Amino acid sequence: QFATRVVSCRAAELQPEGGGELVRGFEVVLEDTILFPEGGGQPDDRGLIGDVPVLRVTRRGPEAVHFVQAALEPGAEVLLSLDWERRFDHMQQHSGQHLVTAIVEQMFGFKTTSWELGRQRSVIELDTPSMTAEQIEALEKSVNEKIRERVPVLVRELTADDPEIETVRSRGLPDDHAGPVRVVDIEGIDSNMCCGTHVSNLSDLQVIKLLGTEKGKKNKTNLVFLAGNRVLKSIEQSHSTEKALTSLLKNGPGEHIEAVKRLQSSVKVLQKNNLNLLRDIAVLIARDFKSKPGQSQLFVLHRKEGDSEFMNIIANEIGTEETLLFLTVGHEKEAGLFLLAGPVEAVENLGPRVAELLGGKGAGKRGRFQGKATKMSQRGEVQALLQEFISHQSPEA
Repeated sequence: QFATRVVSCRAAELQPEGGGELVRGFEVVLEDTILFPEGGGQPDDRGLIGDVPVLRVTRRGPEAVHFVQAALEPGAEVLLSLDWERRFDHMQQHSGQHLVTAIVEQMFGFKTTSWELGRQRSVIELDTPSMTAEQIEALEKSVNEKIRERVPVLVRELTADDPEIETVRSRGLPDDHAGPVRVVDIEGIDSNMCCGTHVSNLSDLQVIKLLGTEKGKKNKTNLVFLAGNRVLKSIEQSHSTEKALTSLLKNGPGEHIEAVKRLQSSVKVLQKNNLNLLRDIAVLIARDFKSKPGQSQLFVLHRKEGDSEFMNIIANEIGTEETLLFLTVGHEKEAGLFLLAGPVEAVENLGPRVAELLGGKGAGKRGRFQGKATKMSQRGEVQALLQEFISHQSPEA
């Protein structure tokens, strides 16, 4: 906690992190703050001003701007409370990044070009096209050895013209920076220009787990890692998943992979058999229609189970030179597929109107118009449209 005073408060709007409607509130500047504004790859802190939640903290020049939803009186004394769990998590990930960045450069010469502290995991972008599994394993072993050595992490400030700045690892200062330069040292390992929040000893990191690499930008590799409490949470999630799989698969964790492989093989066989049955059903439906005397000029069919191939087989078997076909597959109250087939001119005329009635999109050529539908319940309206069209085309009309 930290006691301070409100300097200014003005109406503003905030764009939520996940998107959505703007949130109305106020931007508050305090005489000083213990809430870190987002920057340097690290998200912002959260907390309370009195009992008012702080939803975002950003930097505007030398000021930290706190977004809240209740107005605060300029000049009023207030008590700041920090969300320590969020802060400590960010400290562990950020100090972990400094350690990994320093050791990976010492061991393999891979420089860090950027990094991101994510909600679930963090990513370090390395200036290398790839890393081997052996390099990742050796790196993980080395960084965890440094954690066990309980190396101190120190913060110092240098003047902007101090020649020692040239020896400090840095990606450069912000254009609007003024005042002293903050340097974070991992004793005997790294010296880095940084504005972020850090642990005071590597032992506070507990452990670092490297999750592997992902392809990054051109000639770059993204190294994914967890530090500290995030490793414990990941283990807990994995353990919960393992227990659930043990219950579902009726065998021990060591047999899960083979059990899933057997299930996948069974599913492939069932899917193949199901497709063959659907094809047979499609042929039988078409032949049944063709065998009836006095065939109708309109054939309408809906089936919950099916796919585009199922509908096209029916259209192929019936033939579309004389008959207009309207076929749909899918759940009555959900999205599905549709096919309109028949004489070319009729389909070109009716296809877009059918798609519109079904709340979907489609395309067609050579007497076939098919696509996805979101309003399967509108099939009755489509059938009425097609009946009306046919009645206007008949000689009697």
